[in-house]
Amino acid sequence: MAHRPQGRVADSDLSLVTEPIPDIANGEILVRNIYISIDPTNRLWMSDVDQFETPIAEAAPIRAMTFGEVLESRNAKFKAGDLVTGQGAWETHSVMARARLLPHEEGVDLAAHASVLGMPGLSAYFGFVEEGQPKAGETVVISAAAGAVGSVVGQIAKIKGCRAVGIAGGPEKCRRLIERYGFDRAVDYKSAQWEADLADACGDGIDVAFENVGGTLLDCVLRHINDRARIVLCGLIASYNDAGDWQGVTMLRNVLLRRARLQGFLIATYWPRLTEGRQQLKRWVDEGRLKWDVDVVDGIGQAPAALNRVFDGLSTGKQLVRLTDDPWAGEINNQ
Repeated sequence: MAHRPQGRVADSDLSLVTEPIPDIANGEILVRNIYISIDPTNRLWMSDVDQFETPIAEAAPIRAMTFGEVLESRNAKFKAGDLVTGQGAWETHSVMARARLLPHEEGVDLAAHASVLGMPGLSAYFGFVEEGQPKAGETVVISAAAGAVGSVVGQIAKIKGCRAVGIAGGPEKCRRLIERYGFDRAVDYKSAQWEADLADACGDGIDVAFENVGGTLLDCVLRHINDRARIVLCGLIASYNDAGDWQGVTMLRNVLLRRARLQGFLIATYWPRLTEGRQQLKRWVDEGRLKWDVDVVDGIGQAPAALNRVFDGLSTGKQLVRLTDDPWAGEINNQ
């Protein structure tokens, strides 16, 4: 990071540099990254605001989850050739003191570990099932519904017997919500009449809202919540590019008057249960009940553009940067 972005990330905000690969110390591994996970949180980390993790320092690499192959190990838990994930950066190689070994399973490529079986899928599972507490017959509204998290939330809602209403940008994404992911209704927030469309799609109101966007979109959702509604606040991507204080919510009175619950959610809360969540997601994938998509761009130099794709609403499913071939690529159970 050359300096902190003001608004959307510009080419001048970041520098692509070449440095020698460092030696590793006892307890560390050297990883050749295959995929870099591109997440809205990458932009949040670039901002000097109070947040869960320390903001990225100027002149430091952009922190990110990476997926790659161990080249060298001085850690007894890993050996050369293992595929792992951990917190690295926008870089071709990462030195890690902590990582998670990825199981090699039939029908699962590395992109699945980065999406439906990784943090996006796990955020959808624990955020919706544990925090949202869905009940059969309830209406669930999901913002950024065509994204890596939202698309999985909508499908889990259907598995749980709920009505799934997705909010996404553009006719193609809305069509995908219905035809690929099985949502009951899709609302195009780019339409001039989207608020009326949301009111119509909600029918008798909203019981669970899974919120990834915030801002004026969340305000509109709050206008339609039912008594005892649960609003799971997983992201506020409408504000991550903002300078200064983020846009506030004006419809909090409905949280009070409807006796609703507005719950902030971070996947870190569920670290001890990630294996449990992954096993359930894998079962649904194997049964053909859970579909997922990745949006891949190639080359380390494309990372900034890939992040902007997420905020510009151009990506579908999980956004990844691929640095080299996936050794587990092949036929996957994702039809």
